[in-house]
Amino acid sequence: MKRIAVFLDGSNFFYTQKKLGWNIDNERLLDYCKEYGEVVEAVYYTGITTDSSQKKYHDKLAYIGYSLVTKPVKTICDHISGETTQKANLDIEIVLDMFNMIDRYDMAILISGDGDFERALQQLKSRGKEVKVISTRGCVATELVHATGINYIDLLAIRESIERKAFDEIKAA
Repeated sequence: MKRIAVFLDGSNFFYTQKKLGWNIDNERLLDYCKEYGEVVEAVYYTGITTDSSQKKYHDKLAYIGYSLVTKPVKTICDHISGETTQKANLDIEIVLDMFNMIDRYDMAILISGDGDFERALQQLKSRGKEVKVISTRGCVATELVHATGINYIDLLAIRESIERKAFDEIKAA
């Protein structure tokens, strides 16, 4: 059985769901990944704020089976326009973990559309690792689709398996 490592880019995942207009159930997504083999690692990378509502969400992720890698969100000010943005870029943490854990898995599943991961995926493949990317059109960089080819999975194609069900649907099931 293949050993699977899941690397989920929380910020990219959040914005992808906003663009999709529907929510993904994190537990169902992890179950979907288990269809490829035994998930030996599942890591969720996210920025944290002082917002207490995040704690419940993060606690739930841990109970589902994700380990969390966090970094404080920073406020960045554009001195020309005066606009501020909040950011907690965890790309380097994701790539470091992909390579630090390389002996523990046969397949890496990256849940992100960020093109910055192209080179890391190419390097994993050159080391004999199978790689898959889960994202969706309009949120995934062409470079990732090119790097993974048939191993690119569009969220729309697996929506039925991963969409968060409304409370009434769950109750009726």
